This record gives sequence, C-alpha cells and structure tokens, in this order.
Amino acid sequence: MRIGIISGARREASDLQAVVQEVVQAEADGFDSFWFPQISTGGFDALTVISLAGAQTSRISLGTGVIPTYPIHPLPLAKHALTAQVATGGRLTLGIGLSHKPTIEDTMGLSYTSPARHMSEYLAVLRSLVNEGKVDFAGQFFNVSAELQVPGATPFPVVIAALAPRMLGVAGQQADGTITWMTGVRTIESHVSPRIRAAAEDAGASEPRVCVGMPVAVTDDANGARERAARTYERYGQLTNYRRMLDLEGVEGPSEVVVIGDEASVAKQLRAYAAAGATEFIASIFPGDANESASISRTLELLKGLAGKI
Repeated sequence: MRIGIISGARREASDLQAVVQEVVQAEADGFDSFWFPQISTGGFDALTVISLAGAQTSRISLGTGVIPTYPIHPLPLAKHALTAQVATGGRLTLGIGLSHKPTIEDTMGLSYTSPARHMSEYLAVLRSLVNEGKVDFAGQFFNVSAELQVPGATPFPVVIAALAPRMLGVAGQQADGTITWMTGVRTIESHVSPRIRAAAEDAGASEPRVCVGMPVAVTDDANGARERAARTYERYGQLTNYRRMLDLEGVEGPSEVVVIGDEASVAKQLRAYAAAGATEFIASIFPGDANESASISRTLELLKGLAGKI
C-alpha cells in the first residue's frame, strides 16, 4: 500500500510557496504521493499548485482530492488537468467528485439532480477528451462535440469520490478507482473494495485503485485525541454521504474511525487498511495533543518510516 499526504500536514504551510515546499519536503521524505483538496470557498486552486509543485519535484505523484464536477464543465477541466500533467512530467492523478448537495444547491445555486448519472456522463466526456483528444457525446446533462490538443500532454488516471453502491459501480467501470474520506476499515473491506473490484472486473477494466483518505494522529493520549477529533470533524457526520459510511461501520461519529494511537497502534491500523483492500493511504495529519507541533512531527516521522513498507 502506497502512503501519501494531503495538504495541510504542516500548519506553517499557509502561503503558496510554503505549500509548494511542503510537496518538496514530502518527496524528500520518501512519500509516494501528495494530494490537494479543492475547497470551493477558500484555499488555493489545486491544479495550479500541482503545476507549481511539479516544476520543483521529480518523483512524487500529485493528485487532487477532489475537484467538484457540478461547477466546472469537463472540457475546461480536461484542458486544465492536461496542462498540469505536462507541468508535472506525467505524475498527475485527477480526483473528481460530486461534492455535497448543500454545497452545490445552497451555496452555488446549482442543481444536484441525478448525481450518479451526472458523474457517468462527466467521465465519458472527460476521459474521451483526455485519452483521445476529442469527444462527440450526447446525454441528459452533456452534449459535447469538441477537440482538445494540449502540446506535450499524455493521458492520466482519474479517480472519483465514490462511496454509494451505484457510484462505486461507475468508479469501477469508467474510472481508475475511488478516493474515500471518513470511511472505516470494515467498510472498506466489506463494501468499498468488493463492489468497485467487481464492477471493474465486469467491465474488463484494470484493477482499480482504492485510495483511502483519513485523519491521522500519533499520540499517547488516544482519548484526548478522539475528543479533539470529535470537535474538528463533527460536520462530516452530518453530511449524508459520509453518514452512510459511518452507519455501515457501526459508529456514531467520525472520531471513532479516525486513525489515532501510539506508533504501534497507528501502524497496525494502516496495515489493516492494506489488508482490507486499500491500495493507497492518504494521511491528513492533525495534532493529537496540546503540543501541536510535536504531535504533527511525531506523526510524520512514523508515516515516513512506513512508506514503502506496508
């Protein structure tokens, strides 16, 4: 199982150049990948940062986790992503997702109608543009006839934020895998991994990636860290998509699935994810105790030591 980091591991990375240096450091530390969220109302543009980081690194894979599909047409996204693929020398993984109904409808004023159908059509248009440089597609949501040429660009893998059964089917059949968040190890093993792999097999597709994103904290005060996590991640338990996964896991809230413990405990939990079918673990490091800097450093040191060994 590959081990990656999602932006924000180091609290001091609050300006653009600091974020780029975070990626440079992650490559030097031996991590397999570095991912950037695309927050609709704040933060930097993920693909722009990836392009900048790609120019200062040579090995580490760079991914978006994830870009919402409803606000952006697949044609401009394909062009933006292909440009980032050139800038990174072919190291991009494009992660896309539906986002959540409150964000799309209440904040953006867009329709969240038929999400699985929307994603299926989106992928059909996007992947044709990326892989073939052209598309001629007519559907319910998209009617696109276009050509796209980005000098020096090559196709890249696409993973989608898929949790529900139908979306996992779309991920297995039309994408290269899924990227999850707040999904416990039992749910990866019994729900996510078997469904996406069955869908890929039925479609004659290659083995799908199962990229598991989770908060991680190495600490000797596990109870205190879970109390911190309960406050920090409470909102995820109120979003329908994540709530379903927490229910499948049989827990009340996100703090019960967050990866917390001392070095031995956290390493054991990561190995359990690998055994459950995860192909990549993407760590969102959070401070597990009052000494935030020391806690973050301790977590990074453990993850560095585990990279390439699980």
